[in-house]
Formats: sequence, C-alpha cells, structure tokens
Amino acid sequence: MDGEEHVIAAAYHLLMAVEATNNFSDDVRKLVSDLNTRLSQLVNLSAAEVRNLREIESRIAAAQETILAVHSAHPRIWESYPLTASQYLHAVDEIGRSISILETTPLSRGSRSKELFDGAQTVLQAAMARLQDEVVHILVENKRCFGHGGGGVPPRAESFISNDDNESSSTDADEDANVTLIHPDVVPKIKSIADTMFRSGYGREFCRVFTSFWQETLSEYLTALNVEQVSVEDVVRMEWKRLNVRIKLWRTAIKKIVAVYLVSTKHLFDQILAEHKHEHEYHSNASLSALTEASKAPFRSLLNFGEAVVVGPHRPEHLFCLLDMYEALATVAPDVDALFPEDTGSFSRVEFHELLIKLRDAAFVVFEDFGNHIASPLLPKPYKNGGIHPLTKYVMNYIIHIGEYDEILNSLLRPPNSEGLSNDFGARLRSFVSTLESNLHKKSNSYKEGPLKHIFLMNNIHYIVHKIKNSKTHPYFGDVFIRQRTVAYRQHAKLYKQQTWCSIVDLFSEANKVGKAMLKQRCLAFAAAFEDVYKNQTRWCVPDGELRNELTILVSKDLILGYRNFVKVVNDTIGEKHVKFSENDVAMYILDLFEGTPKSINHPRKK
Repeated sequence: MDGEEHVIAAAYHLLMAVEATNNFSDDVRKLVSDLNTRLSQLVNLSAAEVRNLREIESRIAAAQETILAVHSAHPRIWESYPLTASQYLHAVDEIGRSISILETTPLSRGSRSKELFDGAQTVLQAAMARLQDEVVHILVENKRCFGHGGGGVPPRAESFISNDDNESSSTDADEDANVTLIHPDVVPKIKSIADTMFRSGYGREFCRVFTSFWQETLSEYLTALNVEQVSVEDVVRMEWKRLNVRIKLWRTAIKKIVAVYLVSTKHLFDQILAEHKHEHEYHSNASLSALTEASKAPFRSLLNFGEAVVVGPHRPEHLFCLLDMYEALATVAPDVDALFPEDTGSFSRVEFHELLIKLRDAAFVVFEDFGNHIASPLLPKPYKNGGIHPLTKYVMNYIIHIGEYDEILNSLLRPPNSEGLSNDFGARLRSFVSTLESNLHKKSNSYKEGPLKHIFLMNNIHYIVHKIKNSKTHPYFGDVFIRQRTVAYRQHAKLYKQQTWCSIVDLFSEANKVGKAMLKQRCLAFAAAFEDVYKNQTRWCVPDGELRNELTILVSKDLILGYRNFVKVVNDTIGEKHVKFSENDVAMYILDLFEGTPKSINHPRKK
C-alpha cells in the first residue's frame, strides 16, 4: 500500500516537471495536463483514504468468514439459533458498508481497493442469493393453506321459473377479513431480511421473489375457490345451469380474494415493505408496487370472467346473475379503492370500476328489454282449462325476484341526492304488469267459450294481485293498483256467472205462474243444462282454493235459492218424480267445479 502511494506521488511530480517543458505539441500538452489532474486526485484521495484500507480489508475478511461459515454449517439459517441469523445479517451489513466506503475511493484497475471491492461484491451477491432462498423457504413453510369445497348453491335466480311458490335465496358465508396469511412469528424474520437486502441495494431482488411467491399463492387460492380461466366463447356456449353455478363461485371468489386475501396481503406487505421505496412503472412505494404486481394475474383472471359474462347475449333471467355480480363488486369496491389508491394510476382499480359500470349497464339493458319479452306474440296459447298461463307465472315470479334486488335497483334508478322509493323503478314494474295484462287479454280471445275466457282472466289477474300483495314489490305498485286489479278479477267472476248461470236461473222465474207442461220442460231443461255445465266446467281450473270457494259461493248464492223455490213449486204442482237433482245434490255438484278433472253426472232418476 505504501509502495503504491509512493509510485503515484513520484509519477505526479514527474508530470509536473514535464508540464513545465515547452518542447511538446498542443495535443501532447493536453494529454499531460489531463493525466496530471487525475494523478493529483489520486494523491489527495489516497492520502485521505489509504490509511483505512487495511481496516476495511480486516472487516471484509471477518464478515466473509462469518457468511461462508454460516453457509457451510446451516442449510436453513432461520431454522438455527436466533443468534446465528443475527450474526449473519450483521456480517452482510458489514460487507455492504465496506462496499459503500470503497465506492468513494478511486477503484483503478489492479489497485488493492478495486480487489477488495470486487471480492466484497462477490460475497454480497452470494449472501443475497442465499437470503432470497431463505425468504421463499420461510414463506413456504409458514403459509396458510385455505381449502374450499367445490360445491355451490346456484344463485337465487336459478329457480325463479321452475319453482313457482318456493323462492330461494343464497347467502355467502363471510370469512374473517383479518385472516393471517403466514404465521405471525415469522413476519419479523422476513422483515429483517427485506431491510438487509434493501440496505445492500438489492431491494428489487427481494420484491421480485416475494411478489412472485404471493402471485402464485393467490392463484392457488383461486384454484381452491374453483375459479377457472374461461374465454368469452366458453361463456357464450356454456349451458345455463352450469354458467349459473360458475357465477356463484365467481361471486364468492371475488369477495374472498379482495376483501379477505388481498386485504390481508396488503397488511403483510405493509408490515415488511411500507418504509421502503422502489422505482416502479406505476409508483415508488415498495409495498404498493409488490401488491399490484402480485395481484395482477389473479385479479385479471376474475375480471376476465366478468367481462365474458357481460358480453352476452342475455336472456331475461340473466338479469339476476348480472345484478348478483354487480352487487358482489359493489360490496368490495371500497376495499379495491383502498388497496389501489387513485394517485397510483392503478390499472387494477380502473379495470375493476370499468367492469362494475359494464355490469350495471348490461343489467339495465336486460331490465328494460323485459317488457318486449312479455309482449312477444310467439308465447304459447292458454291451456284449455283456463288456468294460470306460463307467461303469468314467469313474469310475476320474475317481478318477485326483482323485489329481492329492490335496494340496488332503486338506488341505481333514483336521481342523485334523493331519498325514498324510485318512481322510475315503480313505473317500470307497473308497466311490466300492464304489458302482461294486455297480452293475457289477447290470449283469452283464443277461447271459444265466453265463460272460460273470464275464468282465465279471473285466474291470472287474481294470481297477479296475490303475488304483488305478498312481496317486497307491493310498495312500488301501491294500494290503488291492487284495488283496481281486485275489482277486475271479481268483475270477470261476475261475467262468468252471468254467461253461465243466468239462463239457467231464468228457468226458475215465475215457476208458480206457468202450466204443468212448461214445468216439465223446465225440469228437463235444467237437468240437461246443469249436466252440461258439470261435464265441461269440472275440467276448468281455478288453482287457488280461496278463489275457487269465493266463486262457488257466488254461483250458489242465487242458484241454490232459486232452485229451492223451483223444486218446491214442482213438487207441489206435478210431483217429486220430475226433479232429477235435489237441492243438496246441486250444492254438492257445484263444489266439484273448477278442479281441473273432467267428470260426468251418473245419477239415477228418482222414483
């Protein structure tokens, strides 16, 4: 070292003497001047630093000895004694500090300081590689594994067509959002490694292995949640029930991945990386940078499925799946905004909110188009028995399920800064029912029998009223709407009675003023008419028991009283043998009407 310093000093003084000579060209003189300046700097630096080189060399040697000894003796440093890991990190820091000092000295090729610098860098690189390996091992050994069953109840929309009166809904079990992804005892260990690597200038390398591990882990969680990569084409071709189940799994996954796993991942990353800075394409915060990178692939996978579902095409029943997906995203939106702050320009947050808007828009396209579907002339004709039309069941069950989403639909339709129910939402629901009623009236014209037309309209309007009165949509229709429909179905009951029974009841009028021959003819006419009504109208159907009772009471009220008086006149005038049915027979036969099972009267004439 002393000899090296003397050589530099001698060369410096020699050049000063040469520079004083005037026998050189300008180019040579410039070269000598530049060399003189460089040698002057070397003399000054060596004078200030060379005394410390021996001390630096000694520290590097001691640190290197510790590092190599630990590498040799301990396959896993953090599974040995805590003191070993502490000594190891101290030695690594010592190498790093020595390199920092050497970087401030002239590192000319072949110099002792350059040799020390290169040797220290080699040791540091070996230590950094070992620390990266140790981090991965600690994470693998202490990572929590989450197992999730592969089953799932389809979303609440699946059964609304096939299951008339047993609406079902599904709820997702909320998992503890404070779940720890790794054992808390190892967090300080990982942080000590991260701090050491950042101090040594290897922060990017730490973030790379740390981020890669959690990216793979989050993908494993997606697999455990039964979320698979699918293309738009796969979704479009997917059978409805299977897609329904996939959407249910997706909703569960988006909530757990964002609100549980990513929130917990951010907490872990902040514990380890929050105090460090890291140059990145989006931001310099090392924790946020690592989280963005780790979540990119699994988060993108979830969003891709949502994008594929949005593409469509969509049938009316898809509305509920779209709203379920929208609701799931809206639930975790605050978490997404907190995970990926706006000032970072995070693509994850931007794409998330874009999908949220697309789901909302797609849902409302389906919602708005439902009226066109109800008005379609291609729907099947009514049943022969006058029962509830499939369209009525479909529409009303659809509206009932819309009621399960009234809060979300009402809030989306409500003008900003307003409260209460949305008139717009209620108007749409009322419009759907009005369109249904209009179509039902058109369908009723396919009946050749006038009374059956009124039975059909009575049944279907009563069904509408019954469904609305017992659902969450009742406030959107209002009591006036219900009263109007109640009057309407009762009016159809009266029209049925008028068209079926008035001509029969007329047979009883002024029976005491007609002759015996006319009484015999009326007895025969009543028996024939009553048997015909019985044969036809036992096959007609009034599914609701209360409505059927109401209708039979309406029929019996005038018929039984009139028939009782008629029978008395007949018995008193021409004799009991001309009465085929007793008053009690007629009352009992009327109870057989509207049960949907054809019957005929087999009743011997009384002697």
